[in-house]
Amino acid sequence: MPLKLFDPTSPPSPRAASLAPRPVRLDGLRIGLVENTKRNSETILVKLADRLRHRLGMRVTHLDRKRSPSHEVTEAAVAALRQEADFVVSGIGD
Repeated sequence: MPLKLFDPTSPPSPRAASLAPRPVRLDGLRIGLVENTKRNSETILVKLADRLRHRLGMRVTHLDRKRSPSHEVTEAAVAALRQEADFVVSGIGD
């Protein structure tokens, strides 16, 4: 009997995406941070936010910590980030 192999993978589904409009000015914008729990992720995000605060008067208005690097940001966190932040930085550590 010949051996049959099945490929369990499937191609990615195309999704429409659009870029967010760029702000006219950067001064005083509200920063949302997503920390992915990888080593040094929070350190990098905090340093970046501190530099943006000093240079442009930006402030962190929301910080979310994912359960693990492979988990998605929760819908509740996405809703809070949309309401409380002008832009979001997602941290990558290691």
